[in-house]
Parts: sequence; C-alpha cells; structure tokens
Amino acid sequence: MKILYLETSSKNCSVAISDGEKLLCACEEVSENYKQSESLHTFVEWALEGAGISMKEIEAISLGKGPGSYTGLRIGAASAKGFCYGLKIPLIAVNSLESMKEPFVGQNYDFIVPLVDARRMEVYTAVYDGTTGEEVSATEAMILDENSFIELIDKKILFVGDGAKKAKEILQLPNAEYNEDIYPSAQHLIKKTLEKIDNKDFEDIAYFEPFYLKDFHGVKKKKSED
Repeated sequence: MKILYLETSSKNCSVAISDGEKLLCACEEVSENYKQSESLHTFVEWALEGAGISMKEIEAISLGKGPGSYTGLRIGAASAKGFCYGLKIPLIAVNSLESMKEPFVGQNYDFIVPLVDARRMEVYTAVYDGTTGEEVSATEAMILDENSFIELIDKKILFVGDGAKKAKEILQLPNAEYNEDIYPSAQHLIKKTLEKIDNKDFEDIAYFEPFYLKDFHGVKKKKSED
C-alpha cells in the first residue's frame, strides 16, 4: 500500500512516501520561517519523483495532526483533505509527538519525552515508554519549572525536541539527556500509520480538525478611536 505522509506541525516541513513499511522517499527542510505554505506541494512533487510513482498511485494520506504551529497544522490539514477528496482515499491522523520518539525507541532509555516549544516556558509534551514506545502520559501543554518530571528523577530519560533547550536549563534530573535538534518528521509516522490502517482507524475528512491542543491566540488589532 503506497502512502503519502505530511508533517507540517513544526519548523520542519516534511513529506515522505512508503510502500507498506518500506520508506521510498523523504523530503524535508527545517526553516526558522515556517515555509510550509511555499514548500509543501513542491516537496510532495519531489517525493513522488524520488519514489518513482505518480499521485494516482497513492492509496492513503497520513497527516501529523499536531500539536504544534497553528498555521502549519492548517496548511497540512487543508492539503491532506484536498488530496483525499481528489483521489477518494482515506485519511489517517497521527499525533506528531509520536514521530519524535520513534527513532529512539529501544535505545536503552526508560522514557522518551518529546518537548515542542510553545510560548515562554510552555511546551507540548507526552511521555513514552523507552522500550515499547507506548504512551505513558497523555499529550498536554505544560509550563516547565524545576519540579517538572520530578517523579522520573531516578529514571534514564531522553528529552527530544526544540523545547529541550529550555528544559535543560531548569530541570533537576541527573540521569536525563537532551536532544534539541529533533522535529516531527513524516518518515517516522509509518509505524503508527500502518497500525491505524490495520484497525481501520480513519478520519472523517469532512469534519477532521488538527490537534491544536490550545486555542489560537492571534494579534488583536486596536480599535480606531473616532
């Protein structure tokens, strides 16, 4: 089954294609300027070319549903829905934090903790078992302080993501390691996507919304004083 994966929840605009478990091609770029709107469809074209297939051969779309950048998630969701409508194929949505822990499962950590930088000292996070990859603590928005994750003080923990930098500065966890250069990536959505396909866990394309976790806070315009 040929599947197209889109991950746009972070600074990493990421596209991948697999044939079942086999990764055929991946195309991604981390940009401080969030280039999803201008790069996503180009990356899809490049990934199809690299995989040696046409869009008509894609049998499902998998989307990293967040949490993360509101605008990035909107772009990814709109594109995924458009592809699914046009090709009449199913949509699978996977928590973006899943793709961050996936490369490190089975590497002798007790727990893997993705940290996606939100505002100030806030992060989006979840806790995963380092051996099985199973979710231990559900996704949440957390304000970091010196007592965060203190219940894991005796455990070997790997914190991954751009929120790991500020965590490293304040957490009092002697057995923790920090990897700041990890972003959600389309190529690491494969395992969870195939599980969802096996369970026929598909999204309702008409009503699907990304996993924003929090309401969007835009900049309010000042009212003109007449």
